[in-house]
Amino acid sequence: MSPTSASEIISALLDLTAWTVFDVDPEGRILAGNDESGSMQLVEIAPDGTRTQLTALPSRCSGRYVPGTRRVVVQHDNGGDEQMQLSLLDIEPSAPPADLPAGLPADLPTGRAARLPATLVDLTPLVHDPAYKHDLADVSAESVVFLTNRRDGVDFDVVVHDLATGAETPLYDGGGYLVDAVASHDRRSVAITTLSSRPRSTQILVAGGEIATSPTTGTTGGHGTTSETPEPHTGTARPVAVTAADEHAHHIHVAWAAGDHALVMSSDHEREFAAVVRVRSGDGVPASAETDGTVWETLVAADDHDLEVVLSPDGSAMVVGHHQDGVTTLAVHEHDGTHRCDVTLPDDGVPTVIWAPDSSRFAVHLTASGDPGSIHLVDAATGGVSTLVDGRAQIPEGLPISLPTVHRVPTPDGEQIPCFVYRPAGTARTGDENDHAPYSTTGNAAGTTVAGASVVLVHGGPEGEANRLFSPVIQALAGAGFTVLVPNVRGSAGYGKRWVSLDDVDKRLDSVADLAALRAWLPELGLDADRSALWGGSYGGYMVLAGTTMQPDLWAAGVDIVGMSSLVTFLENTSEYRRAAREREYGSLEHDRDFLVTASPITYLDQLRAPLFVIHGANDPRVPLSEAEQIAAALADRGIRHELRVYHDEGHGLAKRANRKDAYPAAVEFLTEILGR
Repeated sequence: MSPTSASEIISALLDLTAWTVFDVDPEGRILAGNDESGSMQLVEIAPDGTRTQLTALPSRCSGRYVPGTRRVVVQHDNGGDEQMQLSLLDIEPSAPPADLPAGLPADLPTGRAARLPATLVDLTPLVHDPAYKHDLADVSAESVVFLTNRRDGVDFDVVVHDLATGAETPLYDGGGYLVDAVASHDRRSVAITTLSSRPRSTQILVAGGEIATSPTTGTTGGHGTTSETPEPHTGTARPVAVTAADEHAHHIHVAWAAGDHALVMSSDHEREFAAVVRVRSGDGVPASAETDGTVWETLVAADDHDLEVVLSPDGSAMVVGHHQDGVTTLAVHEHDGTHRCDVTLPDDGVPTVIWAPDSSRFAVHLTASGDPGSIHLVDAATGGVSTLVDGRAQIPEGLPISLPTVHRVPTPDGEQIPCFVYRPAGTARTGDENDHAPYSTTGNAAGTTVAGASVVLVHGGPEGEANRLFSPVIQALAGAGFTVLVPNVRGSAGYGKRWVSLDDVDKRLDSVADLAALRAWLPELGLDADRSALWGGSYGGYMVLAGTTMQPDLWAAGVDIVGMSSLVTFLENTSEYRRAAREREYGSLEHDRDFLVTASPITYLDQLRAPLFVIHGANDPRVPLSEAEQIAAALADRGIRHELRVYHDEGHGLAKRANRKDAYPAAVEFLTEILGR
C-alpha cells in the first residue's frame, strides 16, 4: 500500500538504504557501504552481484582493500567523535588450527571471517589511540599511509605503517591541517594537500622518504603497477612546495602522473573556475612553486563551470567531471586531456568515481534528486554503463518524490542566488517551467494544512554547496506539503572563485542578508512569505540562528542542527586541531573578536521570537554541544517555544537511522504545527 499520510511518507523515506563506494579489487569485487543495518557499514559486492555485509560496528565506518590479499583496512570512530582508528579485517576464513579437537564438525567455521559481519572484537587493531585522529590516506600491499594529530593534538603528520612489522615512519611533520596524502607510484614520495592561510585555499606539498620496504602495488587511491624498490628512508626532509602558500587558489583531487614526473589535479590557479591541470618543474620533477621552473599545463578547462578529475591508477586516462548547478556529468579523457568518450548515467546527480586497479573500468556511486544511491560499473574505453545497484528500485510504489527546478534569486545589491525549488507532491505549476509563475496545489492529502508554506534549507560549510542529490529531509518536507527552497547563498562553492569568496570574514553578514532576499522572492512562487521557516545543519544551523535573530520579522520558525550560536564560543571550544582552519574563514579570536561578536546570533537574542527545534550530537568535535545548550537556555529564559534533542551516540549530525527517525519526523511536525493553517 502506498504511503499517503505525512508520517507514513517520512517513515518510508528514512527507511530507504543509502549506498556508497570505497574501493575495487583486481578481481572486480567492489568494497561498498550501505546503511541498511542502521548506520554506514562495509558491504562487498562480488562480480556476480552477490552482496556480503562485512561489518556491524557501533558507528559508521569506511575502508580500503589491501592489494593482493583478502583483507580490508577499516576506518572507524566512536559515536561520531571523528577520532578515526584503523583496524584490519580478514574477509576470508583463516586455516583451521592444527590441534582442532576430535569430534567437532568438519565444516566448523574458523578464523575471524567466520563471524561476518564483523564486530569490533573481530577486527585486528592496526593504528589505535582513541585520543587522536588517524585518517586513512593510502594503502599498498606492504603499508598504510595515514594522517594523524597524535604528536600534539593540533598539527597533522603523515605517517607510514608497515603492515608486516608494525614499524612506523613519519614522512611529514611540518604541521598544519592536512586534507590528503597520496603516494607516488614508486612509493618514494607523497603529495600532500594542506589547508593554507587563505579562505577556500589549499597548498600542495611533496614529501620524500621510503614508504615501503619492497616493490609495491599501488598509486592514487592505493591501486597501480609494480614499482622498483625505493632507496632507504632519509628522514623527514623539508617538503617541496608545489603550489604557493599564500595563493588564493583551491587545488584538489591530486594524483601522480605516470612516471611520477608531475602531478595532475583540479585547480583554480589564476582562473575563476577550476580546470584539470598538470604541474611539473622544467626538469620534469615537481618542484617549488616559488622557482621559475614550475610549469602549469591546462589539460581540460571550461569557461563557465568547475571541472573535477580522477586519474586512472596507471596514469593513462582520467575521468573528468563537469560540475554545473549542483550536478556533475562525466567524460573519459586521455592522460594529455584528449577526449575519449562521454559517460551517460541514468540520472543527473553527484557521482563518486573509483577506478579498478587495471584502469580498464571504474565504479561510480551516483546519488540524484530521485535516486537514494546507485552503483554503476563503467567501461573506460567506451563509456558503457552497467548497473550493479539500482537505488531507485527500493522506492515504494506511490511514494511521492519531488524533483527540483533551478532558479536565480535577485538580491538588492545586484547578485543572483542560485536556488533549487522542490515543490510538494501533488502540485501543479501554472506557466512555463522557466519563469516565475505561481504554483497551485491540487490537494495533496499529506500537505493540505501547510499549502503555501515554505522551508528554506541552507547547506553547511560555509564553503560547502547544495547539490541536486537525494535528501530524505528535503523529500520529507516536500512530502509533508512544504515547498522547499535550497539556495547556494554567497560563499557557496560550485559557482566560481568570486562567489565562494563573498562571505569571507567581515563579509559574513552579506551571506545572512541573502536569506532576506530569498524570503522576499517567495511571492514569485505563489507562497505565503509569512509562513516560511529556516532549516540547516552545521553552518546551515548558524544561518538558521542568524536569520531568526537578525531578521526576526521574516521567519516563523527554525530547525537548527549542530549549528553555532556564537562564533566566539564556537572557536574557543571547537577541537584544537580545527581552530586555525576555521579562523581563516570566520576571522580570528585575536584580531577579529569584535566582528565575531557582531556576527553571532546569540548577540541578538533579545530580538528572537521564532520557535526553534534544536538537534545536536553529544560527541560533536566540530560544533560543541554547548552551542546548542546555550541557545536552548536563552530560549527557556525568554519563554519562547523550543525543543532540544541531544543524541549521546552521535557527533556532527545524525549518522544513525534510529536517531534520524526520532528527530526528523518530530522536527517536521514542529514546523507543521507552526506553519499550518
